[in-house]
Parts: sequence; structure tokens; C-alpha cells
Amino acid sequence: MSLAQTTNIWPPVGDKMARPLRIMVVDDNVDSAATVGILLEMEGHAVVIEHTGEGAMHRAQAFAPEVCLLDIGLPDLDGYQLAVRLRVLGETAGALMIAMTGYDQPQDRELSRQAGIDHHMIKPIDLAALEDLLKAYAAEPGTARVVPLRA
Repeated sequence: MSLAQTTNIWPPVGDKMARPLRIMVVDDNVDSAATVGILLEMEGHAVVIEHTGEGAMHRAQAFAPEVCLLDIGLPDLDGYQLAVRLRVLGETAGALMIAMTGYDQPQDRELSRQAGIDHHMIKPIDLAALEDLLKAYAAEPGTARVVPLRA
């Protein structure tokens, strides 16, 4: 099949997005981050990409993402540390946080939960599941969050 014949690279997953979201993708794998970013932009979302935790902290203050897709194995801060820091930042305290990682042991999922990460997705990301989470969050932001905000 040629690229010209391809009309939609996302798997079919129900209704259209309620509204576009501001999404920050943080992954030190440049190709992976760019691919996810392009796919999200094709769905109409505003996307920024960072390759380090420190870069993500600075970008979050200016961009105020509603959704943060976080690789866990970053070169400076790991994704768990980044999530904890993003949770205390006013611009991202209530953001939907999704780990996208190759780490799939029970302790990895528990570390995600403890860090305030709402969903722990294994690479390669299930695009249909990601789109469903984004649709739920776009329609009603509290519904896709599973980790309660800390007081």
C-alpha cells in the first residue's frame, strides 16, 4: 500500500476527539519521540517534544501541557523523578501523566503509581489505547486520571 492510499494511521476507536489537547512528549529516543509527536499532531493536538527531564521542566512552565507522555529511562532525571516534579509544578499538577516505557515489571508499575503517573504503557505504545485515554481526558479531564491529586 502506498502512502497516498493511506488515509488514517490511527486504529479506529469510536468517536472523534472532543477537543485538541496540549501534549508534551518526553523521550530521549529522538525517533520514537518524533513519531509519537507526528501521530498526535495528525490528530489535531498541539505537541511539544523534549529529550531530557530538565528540558521538560522548563518547557512545561511555558507550554502548560494537559497531557505528559513520559519515557522512564531518561538520561538526567528518570521519568519517575520527572513526574514527581511535574506534579508540584502549577502548570502540570493536574495533567494526565502517561509513562511510555520498556519497563514492565510489577515494581515498575508501582513506581509509576507512587510518582503520580496515571497510566503505565509499554513500548511500542498501543495507539488505540492511547487514543481512548486522550479522548476520555479531552471529554472530561478527571475521568482518565487514576492517581488522585495530592493535597
